[in-house]
Amino acid sequence: MSKRESIARYSLIIKKLRKHPASFSDIEEYLALESEIQAYNFNISKRTFLRDREDIRSLYNIEILYDFSKKVYFIDFDDQPEVSERILEAFEIFNALNVADRLSNYIHFEKRKPHGTEHLNGILHAIKNHFQIKFVYRKYWDDELTERTVEPLALKEFKNRWYVLSKDFDDNTIKSFALDRLADLEISKRKFNFPKDFDVIEHYKYCFGIISPNGHLPEDVILSFNAFQGKYIKSLPLHDSQEILLDNQDELRIRLRLFITHDFFMELLSFGQNLKVLSPQTLIDDLISTSKNIQRMYD
Repeated sequence: MSKRESIARYSLIIKKLRKHPASFSDIEEYLALESEIQAYNFNISKRTFLRDREDIRSLYNIEILYDFSKKVYFIDFDDQPEVSERILEAFEIFNALNVADRLSNYIHFEKRKPHGTEHLNGILHAIKNHFQIKFVYRKYWDDELTERTVEPLALKEFKNRWYVLSKDFDDNTIKSFALDRLADLEISKRKFNFPKDFDVIEHYKYCFGIISPNGHLPEDVILSFNAFQGKYIKSLPLHDSQEILLDNQDELRIRLRLFITHDFFMELLSFGQNLKVLSPQTLIDDLISTSKNIQRMYD
């Protein structure tokens, strides 16, 4: 059995158990069916399955447990639901990629460049062990390269890009650096004291995207979407603070509490005529001004 088949089999086992617990015979039957669908040999013995359990735990830190009373295997993701969902999503994508070479006429992936994910493991190691890191950085609006030494605190994802939240030695402030814009990453052996009062969830509690608030206070924002756009907003909320105020056949009205940053402003512009901002007035004025500027470009 090839390594490719083994790794794909791990993915299938996780996919089966993510839905609901299953006995070994259930798993065996599922793997037999997938063998026919994918034209691979995923069939395994009980002994091989037990070895797969250990490989999955060792490689992916996913524990497959056994319920002796119900005689079924299961995966408990309750402790880290967000991380777990992303892990499972990654397995689904891998499985699709794994068969893409034989189904090239039926599957089409978005063409995009890598977004700095090759740095994830190294930066996670530095965060966990409180090591300073050094790198060369280039801002989107500035072609000049700068050397940075920072204390990495956390990683954050936004719109398919990864950022490292760090305390920058240049001005002793916390900043975010995009992984796809840094190079020559070096993990120093110089340690730093991780701030005891830092909580990445609390830090981004009122943020939309990656831009820090810079001393501003969060504001209540009330938005009105037409019914069609409202369905998307309900299925994929704009922010954790999203609260539905009105939901009928004509309108979805929500309230958010967050920092009004450039990221958030641009997100609102992307909805065009499907959105009307009801408050605050300062945000309404900024949107009106921007709309007039856009119109002048075409006059």
